[in-house]
Amino acid sequence: MTTADTTRPSAASRDVHAEAGRRRTFAVISHPDAGKSTLTEALALHASAISQAGAVHGKAGRRGVTSDWMAMERDRGISITSAVLRFDYGDTVVNLLDTPGHADFSEDTYRVLEAVDCAVMLLDSAKGLEPQTLKLFDVCRNRRVPVITFVNKWDRPGREPLELLDEIEQRIRLRPTPVNWPVGIAGDFRGLLECSTGDYTAYTRTPGGAQTALEEHLSPDQAAERESDAYRTAREELALLEEIGAGIDMPGFLAGESSPVLFGAALPNIGVRRLLHALRDLAPPPRPRHDAGDRPRPVEAAFSGLVFKVQANMDPAHRDRIAFVRVCSGRFERGMVLTHAATGRPFATKYAQAMFGSERETLDVAYPGDVIGLVNATALRPGDTLYADDPVQFPAIPSFAPEHFAVIRCKDAGKHKQFRKGIDQLDTEGVVQVLTSDLRGDQAPVLAAVGPLQFDVVLHRLEQEFRAPAELTHLDYRLARCTDTDGAEALAGERGVEVLTRRLDGATLALFTDQWVLRALQRNRPGIHLETLLAGTG
Repeated sequence: MTTADTTRPSAASRDVHAEAGRRRTFAVISHPDAGKSTLTEALALHASAISQAGAVHGKAGRRGVTSDWMAMERDRGISITSAVLRFDYGDTVVNLLDTPGHADFSEDTYRVLEAVDCAVMLLDSAKGLEPQTLKLFDVCRNRRVPVITFVNKWDRPGREPLELLDEIEQRIRLRPTPVNWPVGIAGDFRGLLECSTGDYTAYTRTPGGAQTALEEHLSPDQAAERESDAYRTAREELALLEEIGAGIDMPGFLAGESSPVLFGAALPNIGVRRLLHALRDLAPPPRPRHDAGDRPRPVEAAFSGLVFKVQANMDPAHRDRIAFVRVCSGRFERGMVLTHAATGRPFATKYAQAMFGSERETLDVAYPGDVIGLVNATALRPGDTLYADDPVQFPAIPSFAPEHFAVIRCKDAGKHKQFRKGIDQLDTEGVVQVLTSDLRGDQAPVLAAVGPLQFDVVLHRLEQEFRAPAELTHLDYRLARCTDTDGAEALAGERGVEVLTRRLDGATLALFTDQWVLRALQRNRPGIHLETLLAGTG
């Protein structure tokens, strides 16, 4: 066999590379109430993955969004946990990950951003860049995740489009490059003008936004005659943008220096189809992922996957636990035996599923970019690596520094077994960090959270899923630092400090009442090891 023959990619490698090229895996991120779950639903509707869009708010007679499957999400009208929606759009396989918008659930969003190749940053046309949006964008920048911007709610009163673009460039140093442009001010939405071709599309919303909006394509002369001053203003604004070179810049987009911008309104399904096209045409397919040694693993290499989420009891009919695995390389086949990198033990994949919110179906084959749901994966935790043949270990997903702490106790001593099972499950899922100490004992673990709403989720799930009602006693600590054995001994008995062990990774955490106590200790006891955890986005 010649050298050329040995270096030629195999048919299997070519198949994996081609299938990876069809995948688009992205997350939708935003500040709360920007319309994130509504946009997620609208994208699925336009791809014909669902026949009717739901509504975020639980009004009588209206459905809840597909991605908000948890009862607490439907009751409160907010996304509490991330969800995966896999569907086809023409020849493209879409893996859409809906994320919680609230800052209290930032850790879940961070884990999702470890699993995607692109993000859609959703802005409210009236509010622009809000605090949580800014923080989530910083996570995207640190993760080198390219960002597409969608300015939502253009059917309501809002700000000038040029003003919004200027804010994006000035506040987050991301050069906006419009894909389309609104005709008519926010609140008087006439249609969308395509920047590259000048084509104009007018929209007619359907009752309640349950179906896709009707689209009418007009020539420039027809658009000018119908929309008159609004159309001329839009053309003038586009001419100004062309003069300053605001065209699509693919290298800049992939490098995180620029962001394609689209306008629309998710609730009435206006401009959503164009966003779906932009994701198909602009969002990058899966690329080589760097391992813990910073070595890139090609997408056509042997199978490897990253566990980014674990979730139990998604469906009352299936009281099981599912590990969500992003395929990083190779071809996955249901039934293959993988290796769990953390333990070196074999891991069977007999029960593998594709997810669509809380709905699921058996998945036989998957490729880079896909998300696999592995059922009853009790040994897996967020950040774990699975591989076949060629060993690999991807970087662990770090935990955020908690800022809220509470002791939790079961209300009914007869339910202690269910209580402990629930606490262990929620700890494994990463819903909250669970800390223990010899002082407090096993019956009164300490919960550590980025935000207080995480405590509400714990109490709700303990009662609803494990039938173990519990109560909280909030603690007066506000800071946490990792320490070592010597540090734990030195801090014992210090005023305003408590040392606890985090059960899952065995790390020892020192809790401090405030930054002044911490600074005083660092000044008076400089030899104590105190390591800062990953800063939260809350």
